[in-house]
Amino acid sequence: MNEVKAAMAGTVFTVNVSVGESVEQGQVVVVLESMKMEIPVESEVAGKVAAVNVQVGDFVNEEDVLVVIES
Repeated sequence: MNEVKAAMAGTVFTVNVSVGESVEQGQVVVVLESMKMEIPVESEVAGKVAAVNVQVGDFVNEEDVLVVIES
């Protein structure tokens, strides 16, 4: 299992994946908004989405787990 974590605190702007979906390495899975900037968060591995822990509008802190990928 690979955890995709937030690199910084911010608000979830978009969630681009859902449970069961296949993702590629480097694919943007979530976009965070912080200080009026959009920050794409990419999957580090290819695999299948096992869990999505956030929804649009959620506030997350640095290192919070956003998505879990089964490789």
